[in-house]
Amino acid sequence: MSILADVARMAGVSKSTASRALSGRGYVSHDTRRRVETAAAELGYVVSSTAASLVTGRTRNVGVVIPYINRWYFAEVLEGIEKALIRSGYDLTLYRLSHDVDLRRRVFDYFLVRKRVDAVIAVTIALSPHEVQMLQALGKPLAGIGGRVAGIPSLSIDDLEVSRLATEHLISLGHKRIMHVGGDQTEQMDFRVHSRRYDGFKEAIERAGLTVDDDFREAEFSVPGGYQVGLSLLGDPRTRPTAIFAGCDEIAIGIMIAARQLGISIPQDLSIIGIDDHPMAEMFGLTTLAQRPGSQGDRAVEFLIQQIEHADAPVPDEHVVLPTQLIVRQSTAARRDA
Repeated sequence: MSILADVARMAGVSKSTASRALSGRGYVSHDTRRRVETAAAELGYVVSSTAASLVTGRTRNVGVVIPYINRWYFAEVLEGIEKALIRSGYDLTLYRLSHDVDLRRRVFDYFLVRKRVDAVIAVTIALSPHEVQMLQALGKPLAGIGGRVAGIPSLSIDDLEVSRLATEHLISLGHKRIMHVGGDQTEQMDFRVHSRRYDGFKEAIERAGLTVDDDFREAEFSVPGGYQVGLSLLGDPRTRPTAIFAGCDEIAIGIMIAARQLGISIPQDLSIIGIDDHPMAEMFGLTTLAQRPGSQGDRAVEFLIQQIEHADAPVPDEHVVLPTQLIVRQSTAARRDA
């Protein structure tokens, strides 16, 4: 195997610069790092991760704590995190947290605090003050996605505002019999995503001076979940809403499939809007409020790299509210006069 001196010679740098570029210890410009990595690849030189860890005290591994891995939003966030970490020369270790209190305690008290990771990203997991203090005391940079986490940099969309805008779009089209189909209000995700989206819907209804007695149906955040609710909700034309704000695009798409099965025309008989801009939204002509989960993961990695590379600087206690975009497609239209 080629030695480090050969890599340095091919890249046109000193041996110490080549070592810094490959180990991640100390500053090296982006162009220099790329030349060294290219030379190492051509020569088949691989840095021992164990040796580099002993020298730098780093594992070059980031822990990601997440509640789901089989739902679209979370998979997109993970992909954004992974791509950004690979670009920065880091590995990823995934920890899925359920509602099991003992499992959560083991993850935080054992895996995350015993130098197995250099930093932690929490995806829609509201870290407790104790967990934040424990990880910060060990010098582990942190970042949060999905809501405000006191004491660490975090980012999210404004679920209340996004829901209000989605509902206002339906109201602007003349709809008065509007319903929200969203997540279970008694089984909240962290940061109260389900209830904040319902609250935003209700605020828009109240501001418009509308009275809607039957305004909510609970659904699993999935296409089958929306489909099942759609079948039960849309069957009776006397109680059927003229417009639906769905808590996510997958629910909306499920409702659209049920509507078509029942012979209900969209948007002539029913307008529907979602949140996400899921890859299937364009295919179904779904109007939606677009967020970019992959970009959220990328931005969270930026927070971490800044903290790792500027370890002596104060940890930024900031929360970034990310923009969303209304994308109007064929699933919403002005209310047809009865």
